[in-house]
Amino acid sequence: MRTLILTLTMTALAATAGAQTIGQRERNQQQRIGQGVRSGSLTPAETVRLEREEARNKAKVRRDRVDGGGMTAAERARAQNRLDRTSRDIARMKHNDRGR
Repeated sequence: MRTLILTLTMTALAATAGAQTIGQRERNQQQRIGQGVRSGSLTPAETVRLEREEARNKAKVRRDRVDGGGMTAAERARAQNRLDRTSRDIARMKHNDRGR
C-alpha cells in the first residue's frame, strides 16, 4: 500500500514539475517562430499567420485573467489546447519545405 501511494505521489509531482506555465509556452513558441524565420523554414506569409495566431491566444489569456480575477481550470485547459494547436501549426509550417 505504501508503495502504491509513493508511486502515485511521485507521478503527480513529476507531472506538475514538467508542466510549463502558459506564459512559458508562449515564450517558447515565439522562440520557435523566430528560429524558423532565421533558418528560412518559415515563409513571410506563414510567419504572419503564426504571429496572428499567437497574438489572438495571448489576448484571450489576458481577457480570461482580467474578467473574474483569474483563470478558472476550464479556461486554463482551453488556453493549453489553443497553445497545443499553435504548436502543431508551427511544427507543420516549419517542416513543409515551403520556406526553403
